[in-house]
Amino acid sequence: MRIHVNGKNIEITDAIKAYVKEKVGKVANHYDQITGIDVILSVIKNPAATGKHVAEVSCKMNTGVVHCEESAESMYASIDLLADKLDRQVKKFKDKSLNSDKSSIRNAEPATEAES
Repeated sequence: MRIHVNGKNIEITDAIKAYVKEKVGKVANHYDQITGIDVILSVIKNPAATGKHVAEVSCKMNTGVVHCEESAESMYASIDLLADKLDRQVKKFKDKSLNSDKSSIRNAEPATEAES
């Protein structure tokens, strides 16, 4: 799995890159079908804007893509929020993909109770 970090209106330092790889890399523990993660960190230069530090992630898997975005007042806070959100979404995606093989409730035959 590869993690690619880009920046808009911000220079990506080694410390930020290592922090992103540490936080976002934990998602691979939940699902082994992840092929790549692209992270885009950006800063909004408008003084009237709130949540000026934006972090976006696109997590590519064999069966689909999960995309999420978070913003906060500091870059590290937005990365933390993004990692938590990505973690929840990947778990949800994994559960949906694993449960899609099972038959629907509408198609299932009614269970018969054994008489004692």
